[in-house]
Amino acid sequence: MKISVIGAGSIGAAVVRELCAHNDAVSRVQVCDTRSRALQDLHEQVEDQRLRSFQVDARDVNVLSQILSGSDCVISCVPPELNPDLAELCLNLGINYCDLGGNDRIVQQQLQLHEQAREKSVWIVPNCGLAPGLVNILALRGLQHFDSPRHVSLRVGDVPLHPEPPFNFRISWSADRILADYTNPARIIRNGRVVEVDALSGSETMQFEEAPFSEMEAFCTQGGMSTLTERLEGEVESFDHKTIRWPGHAHQMRFVLGLGLGEERRIGVHTHLTYRDILVRRLRDTLGGTYEDAVLMRVLVQGDIDGERRSLLYEMVERYDESSQLTAMMRCTALPTVTIARLIADKDSVASGGADVPENTIPHDVFLERVHDRGLNIRTEWFDGPIEIAGRQRLQEA
Repeated sequence: MKISVIGAGSIGAAVVRELCAHNDAVSRVQVCDTRSRALQDLHEQVEDQRLRSFQVDARDVNVLSQILSGSDCVISCVPPELNPDLAELCLNLGINYCDLGGNDRIVQQQLQLHEQAREKSVWIVPNCGLAPGLVNILALRGLQHFDSPRHVSLRVGDVPLHPEPPFNFRISWSADRILADYTNPARIIRNGRVVEVDALSGSETMQFEEAPFSEMEAFCTQGGMSTLTERLEGEVESFDHKTIRWPGHAHQMRFVLGLGLGEERRIGVHTHLTYRDILVRRLRDTLGGTYEDAVLMRVLVQGDIDGERRSLLYEMVERYDESSQLTAMMRCTALPTVTIARLIADKDSVASGGADVPENTIPHDVFLERVHDRGLNIRTEWFDGPIEIAGRQRLQEA
């Protein structure tokens, strides 16, 4: 199996490392990036004869097509705006493709390739990371246990293990993605219908048993969850997705954005820079870089089984891995992505073809078994009756 990775940033490097680790089915790993330094760093981290690197711009279709030719799957770890062209390139080459997604508008654009991909028997699969990605698969897997599902709630976030004031926050991947999640409306389901709510609204206190996460906060964000929201409309009474942070973060961001610093409006007539451009740069400079982190996740599905109200909770707390020096966010994004890529590249696991998100594409149980084997500890717990996701307390029947 030959798999090519486009992008050698933090997530792309983690994807390459996972492909080369304990993966005998993968015979060759290719990685493409414009930055020679990033490729050199990757070779210093990964000593594997299967690894080949190419310094090439992801926009250079002619050169890229020659490199990707013969791949069983391509994994894109570049900014979302490049993904539609890369997906179409792979479609034309007859190569399976997946990416990290996260941008609802761009994902919908990619899903328009479904008929062409089905005719060529290749897969175009966006949204393959942590959220969207892993949490979506858990949600749909959980729904399958219920005769009458009622409620689905997702809580997930990446937080620094050693928060430093005043922000107590670091950027694990993309400042642009953070701002998109914090400024675009979140789509949730109430009374069985999709509605929009403001990002950074609906703050609640989250309690985890593991120290030091006994008191966190969660609030609504866009989160790239539009496909799951649309899928669940009419199937459940309620659905929401909230991002977990250290307490006070939502208030800080409402203050910053309330000043207009997230607006795509030029700061003056003599420059092309917008207020948003400046904010993105300052977020990267101030809150970027390497740090030790933790990923916190809860997925709660509630409904009826044999006439009785039941609750199914998936929970995960993953921390920075000192031995590999991989952040929790890198691992929790790379492991699901590589697992999905291998499954769609293996025609025996996922037959046919098309353009769709992973929760509609891959076998859920096989996927979860593989990510568990690779080290993600997702705990499963059943409760009689309804529970509250924030603290797992038992609720009285309505």
